[in-house]
Amino acid sequence: MRTRITELLGIEHPIFQAAMSWASSNAPLVVAVSNAGGLGVLGAGPLRPDDFEKILVRIQRETRKPFGVNIPLNGARAPELLEIALQKKIPVMVASQGGPREQMPRFRAIGTKWLHVVASVEHAKKAEAAGVDALVVDGAEAGGHPPPSQVGTIVLVRRIVRATRLPVVASGGVADGAGIAALLALGAEAVQLGTRFIATPEASVHDNYKRAVLAAGTVLTRGTPVFDLVKETVIRASPESPLEIPAGAVVVPGARAVTTGWGKELGLSLQTPVIVKYRDERTDLSTALESWLR
Repeated sequence: MRTRITELLGIEHPIFQAAMSWASSNAPLVVAVSNAGGLGVLGAGPLRPDDFEKILVRIQRETRKPFGVNIPLNGARAPELLEIALQKKIPVMVASQGGPREQMPRFRAIGTKWLHVVASVEHAKKAEAAGVDALVVDGAEAGGHPPPSQVGTIVLVRRIVRATRLPVVASGGVADGAGIAALLALGAEAVQLGTRFIATPEASVHDNYKRAVLAAGTVLTRGTPVFDLVKETVIRASPESPLEIPAGAVVVPGARAVTTGWGKELGLSLQTPVIVKYRDERTDLSTALESWLR
């Protein structure tokens, strides 16, 4: 099947493997998808620069097909990751969480195609005005950073297809050929799948998690304000009602609540947003995740 996306990127099938922190932060999954004719996308966000460079070298050694790299532009390591990506002349950038204008020209100069992840009509129009090559549209069903408005993929994709002239990659809630066909019928020119690829041998997640994905029913999907695999609870307090740190909790600054009381004991200001994450007793992934959350 040929679409503007397959023509733009030089891929055989209008199928993207989503960038998923840790699950696709490796070479094997990206290589397997690209060699099969889709677009494998490396999730670079959680990687140290040295590891990122090593993985890129391996990908370029093991496939001659196009592949993508997702870099969150507002991440602390973004400048280093972008420099490495530029030096390695990656074929496709799938950028997210930041504006493309500053970085895009130097990537264009080396022939990189720039796709930008958006989750609203407003951001889609801004990305189009900035000159990106295509859009990856995340609906509410998408993992990672879906729209705060919680507008579903079907509605959002159709609106953005009609609001811009750019080719669209639809993302969120797709797991099989019927879903792909439905989003192509809405006007998307490629479809991005994430969770479906987590269950593959090449995904770098624990086998117990893969089995849980395969066994999950429709009611087990759960959205949270944080992006991890453990239970979370937003703690709110006031100077009149300080809270104690719950036993077994992991406290992470920078989320969407305001705390006092024990927040001061942690050296945080009263205005510092804090979230408390609890271990999920139903999975044995908590031990591995705890080190990432601290």
